[in-house]
Amino acid sequence: MRDRVKALVPAPVRTGVRTSLVRYGERTSDRRPLPDFLIIGTKRGGTTSLWRYLLEHPLVPRLFPAWNTKTSHYFEDTFARGETWYRSHFPTLRQRRALERRHGGPTRVGEAAPLYMFHPQSPGRVADLIPAVKLIVLLRDPVERAYSHWKERRTEGVEPLDFAEALAREEERTAGEREKLLADPTYVSTAYDWYTYRARGRYLEHLEPWLDRFDRGQLLILPSETLYREPAATYAQVLDFLGLPAHQLDRYEVFNDRRSSAMDRSVRDELTRYYAPYNEALAGRLGMTFDWGS
Repeated sequence: MRDRVKALVPAPVRTGVRTSLVRYGERTSDRRPLPDFLIIGTKRGGTTSLWRYLLEHPLVPRLFPAWNTKTSHYFEDTFARGETWYRSHFPTLRQRRALERRHGGPTRVGEAAPLYMFHPQSPGRVADLIPAVKLIVLLRDPVERAYSHWKERRTEGVEPLDFAEALAREEERTAGEREKLLADPTYVSTAYDWYTYRARGRYLEHLEPWLDRFDRGQLLILPSETLYREPAATYAQVLDFLGLPAHQLDRYEVFNDRRSSAMDRSVRDELTRYYAPYNEALAGRLGMTFDWGS
């Protein structure tokens, strides 16, 4: 349907409509409450699937305007646009109350941005603006996550290197980017997003700033493998965490799945050894069990 509309409506008209909606959102931003929850990671860990499941709940409205399907990227790349712009992405209080009357329960509004967990500025920015927010984290086997991340970039045509070479050159390609992000709140780093295949899997170092700033009860941390294996039960757990009434879906589709050839065994073995101490520290810190590398 969306493609048909795009084909029928001239591009200048679509641009004008979008601009008008964005401006309307900003003008009404004082009537748009900040989000109740954020899905902050991890990339290639099932965040899109979980987000789509949540949007099927009658009490979880979409972002505004409708084409903003997942995130505003506010706490990473668009922070300089300010709080008014950020609020413009969420439904009005009036819209939320109408949904609550219709469906007899509380609404919950959020966004899913897997770079939030990894971006060094995000934890402080979120804590300052929405300190009571609930945070959902999906953690996938870091070996599989790294390979899936590379496959996505490869498919998109922005990764010319094979997986082994991309891992070998990661530090070179991303050198100094984290420091620049910390030093300049307006700085945006494509390399830090695109080529951090290995670094993103050191989960604990990226979670610690969130654990330091938020009460543990505000975080729901789930293995991605549990979502894949038991989507209905995981979905029910997420709804309970958010204070939403139970809701059954007809099916639990896996979104953004990328089939490909198997990872080279030597690369897999090297990554498995590399992540072993990081995974052990993560499990100990969180008091959780992960069946990665087994």
